[in-house]
Amino acid sequence: MDYVFDAFEPAFMQRALVGSLVAVIATSLVGTWVVLRGLAFLGDALAHGVIPGIALAVLWGFSPIIGAFAAALVMSGLVSVVSTRTVVREDTAIGLLFVGMLSLGIVIVSRAQSFSTEVTALLFGDVLGVTVGDIRAQLVATAVVGLVTVVLYRPFLALTFNRTKAQTLGMRPGLAQTAMLALLALSIVASFQAIGSLLVFGLLVGPPATASLLVHRVPIIMMTSVAFGAAAVVAGLVVSFQHGTAGGATIAGFSVLQFFVVLIGREMFEALRDTSGNTPSNALAT
Repeated sequence: MDYVFDAFEPAFMQRALVGSLVAVIATSLVGTWVVLRGLAFLGDALAHGVIPGIALAVLWGFSPIIGAFAAALVMSGLVSVVSTRTVVREDTAIGLLFVGMLSLGIVIVSRAQSFSTEVTALLFGDVLGVTVGDIRAQLVATAVVGLVTVVLYRPFLALTFNRTKAQTLGMRPGLAQTAMLALLALSIVASFQAIGSLLVFGLLVGPPATASLLVHRVPIIMMTSVAFGAAAVVAGLVVSFQHGTAGGATIAGFSVLQFFVVLIGREMFEALRDTSGNTPSNALAT
């Protein structure tokens, strides 16, 4: 146990733990809808799409959170415009804007004197540099995500499983889609400081996907996702501290590893259950 407790003795590790756990709550709530609706590509694109806004914030000296959120909203709006006003499919629009926003962000950051340092911080985060102010901002963003998720739960649920029925019931799926994209942007913004804009996708998809292997009701998926995400955070930070690995990348890696561990475990369990279930009938046949 000392191996774990020693890692969280320094104050900066405690802040990293709190900041990452808050990020897990936001990404688990929104990530559940992302996984259920098959919006993983859009989530990945938005995670990259915040880079120009963060880069401008770094270059001009204002809050990266404001820049990131503005860039995410711009990108989600452009995806909707391109996919609805042209013959281009939504996935193509996402791909084009994905590359364009990422390129623009790197070009902007290249104007900074500390180019390599800034790019590393933007893309991979600085979980050990999370401050009390960062945590406060994360808490506000996560509270908004939680509140909107509760208020719009029924429209989100209807949109996820039957858009036509949602329209028939007067739940305004277009507005629900816009709100969901805004929450996705906000959850990314609330998490990039801890694990970076590239690796936030690991928490956004990994824990909810793992949870969906075990449970099926949406609220239970969200709660299970938070538990898996918290486990990935603790394991990632401990390994990072004890072995000198990159904190954000280690957390994201554990969140993906969990999925395959659970998947293999579930397949083995079902294989054993089928084998034991077939044994009596086989014996009778003999």
